[in-house]
Amino acid sequence: MRAVLLIDFGSTYTKLTAVDVEAETLLGSAAAYTTVETDIGDGLAEARRRLEAQTGPVDYEACYACSSAAGGLRMVTSGLVPELTGEAAKLASLGAGAKVAGIYAFQLTEDDIEDIRALRPDIFLLVGGTDGGNTECILHNAAMLAKLPPDFPVIVAGNRTAARQCQRLLEGFEVHVCPNVMPKFGVLNIEPTQSKIREIFLRRIIQAKGLSRAAELLSDIMMPTPSAVLLAMELLAKGCEGESGIGELLAVDVGGATTDVYSIADGMPQQMNTVYKGLPEPYAKRTVEGDIGMRYSAQGIVDAAGFPRLSALSGLSEERLIALTAEIRAHPDMVPEEGGELERLDFALASCAIEEAVRRHAGTITETYTMMGQTFVQEGKNLTDVGQVVVTGGSLIHTRRTGEIAAHSLYDPAVPASLRPKAAEIRVDRRYILSAMGLLSTHYPQTALRIMKKELAYHGYSE
Repeated sequence: MRAVLLIDFGSTYTKLTAVDVEAETLLGSAAAYTTVETDIGDGLAEARRRLEAQTGPVDYEACYACSSAAGGLRMVTSGLVPELTGEAAKLASLGAGAKVAGIYAFQLTEDDIEDIRALRPDIFLLVGGTDGGNTECILHNAAMLAKLPPDFPVIVAGNRTAARQCQRLLEGFEVHVCPNVMPKFGVLNIEPTQSKIREIFLRRIIQAKGLSRAAELLSDIMMPTPSAVLLAMELLAKGCEGESGIGELLAVDVGGATTDVYSIADGMPQQMNTVYKGLPEPYAKRTVEGDIGMRYSAQGIVDAAGFPRLSALSGLSEERLIALTAEIRAHPDMVPEEGGELERLDFALASCAIEEAVRRHAGTITETYTMMGQTFVQEGKNLTDVGQVVVTGGSLIHTRRTGEIAAHSLYDPAVPASLRPKAAEIRVDRRYILSAMGLLSTHYPQTALRIMKKELAYHGYSE
């Protein structure tokens, strides 16, 4: 047996997955409360005790970890135009596994600077202007940032003409200069910036969150948790040398505070009479809906779906919905009883969370008429032909109605403009292995892929 231990230091729970890479099987999994307020090693030790109760003593040849503890990696970005460099900065940040706490466009104001001070970013991403284009905005913003205490690193990834001047203006800050995220109009180059974000995360953020106290137990602390999940989804979709993937996919993780959506798909127009509008979307895309969650952000689901929709799905009156929603926000650790009102509410909330989050993630198509006749305009990714949907999160794993909830990710004829998958097999990550498999894939890609194909298929759901 060749055992590897995979650790996810989450905001709430530290989750462990043990794998035999020789037999390509899961040995066991366990979780314990993340003790980030004291010593994060305490929660890790408790999780290891629980895992050992399943597996017995195991001699691990390696131990890899990812983390979103203490809120994960907080990014703030500023760009020139919201739809262009601002959007490019957002895509770079989310794709690197960061949580975007603030997005600013045009020239920063004194009020913006005070907001940024209050946000306390882990990293600031400063972009703006194509190469050879506008420099005034990014230089102004660098000068405004210089008014803040140099408590966070700044990545400069805008107009290359202004990069070094920005660096001089930000004297005293830790400054990293990367290639422009949008060197030409409509062209994205976000990978170098994403790599730098992850590098800073490994060197600075993990230290700040106290994970260094557990470093002697680990072979490697490698990446933010969302990056690990994105790696896993890319591997599952595309495959690797010696093992095929399952094809283009959509993945949804419904949490207590946020809902993360991942798509691994080309997403470009499929019809001859369709034109694409806006920035090209990355093949591997992640979005985070910070206002949609099953407990802390339940009100965001209510605001998006409305009480009539929730009432129709749950069979509860508006009065009971209001009361129960307030109760779960006040007590986010509440667990529904089988057949009870809370179970019915959770079904409705999870269904609407997936529906809204995927709608925001997917592209849209609108009909227009030109001198050439009927034309369609696509914005964002076309996911209609995606054949696989992977779902995870407690509200989908611990329910008898997983398939019904997950089906709300699919195309709805009542909303024809939304380019969601039209027909897909639903797969369920019942054992929370996605981040673990992303970690494992950096050293054992074939093993990680085979385990995912086996586990997600076996524990999955298909209409």
